[in-house]
Amino acid sequence: MIAKKNVRARRSGAWLALICLYIAAPASWAQSGPVTAQVEVVQSGAGKPPAAASAAADASDVVVWLVPLDDAARQGLSSAHARPQPRLVQRNKSFEPHVVVVEVGSLIQFPNQDPFFHNVFSLFDGKRFDLGLYEAGSSKSVRFDRPGVSFLFCNIHPEMSAVVVAVETPFYSLSDRSGHLAIPDVPNGHYQVRVWYERGVAEDLNGLARSVVIDDSSRSLGRIQVAANPDFKFAHKNKYGQDYVPPAGNPGYSRP
Repeated sequence: MIAKKNVRARRSGAWLALICLYIAAPASWAQSGPVTAQVEVVQSGAGKPPAAASAAADASDVVVWLVPLDDAARQGLSSAHARPQPRLVQRNKSFEPHVVVVEVGSLIQFPNQDPFFHNVFSLFDGKRFDLGLYEAGSSKSVRFDRPGVSFLFCNIHPEMSAVVVAVETPFYSLSDRSGHLAIPDVPNGHYQVRVWYERGVAEDLNGLARSVVIDDSSRSLGRIQVAANPDFKFAHKNKYGQDYVPPAGNPGYSRP
């Protein structure tokens, strides 16, 4: 009987400790649910005034992230939930997904799931690297240890491209095709909103930056309208700065 009373006492003490911890927790812990937004990509045709712009059907792959600006928001940096290790899969002569967002310091895996050789390189802003040729069924990885936007290509297949956006915060998300996005586990606090879009214009994107206060009654960023660059072009050179012709002297491989 005494043993049972001791067990009950320990359980009551544990519950009391949890209740006290919750009461004493910082105000920023009071709410850490998702922060939502609705993205609208606007297509502006050449020669059309802004008022004549039309909304694009596909509003996916717009990156939105929140940079903490006060102590309440910064407390969430250390307690943010870890995300699954990201992967950029090479499959069907494409990178899947096309855009990946990671926190600075993250390791990204690049598995080759095609039945032929691939290469991954990035020689532009952001992380600069070249993984060389590697065969079907193998995988390589890169740690994105600095903030910025890295444009990725394959030196064999010119149609392949991807983008890695490395940000200095765990509070980020990508819009889906309908433009909806949700940034998970955001504590209450003061943040700066930042936006990036592959087809956007840098000046326009920088102009979308703004300060917001996230609290229990305000957990939506509202509508974010992003203008698409009508002069955006996909064409690019290979890692030698040349057109896509296999350089002489490469190890023998057939280009599928």
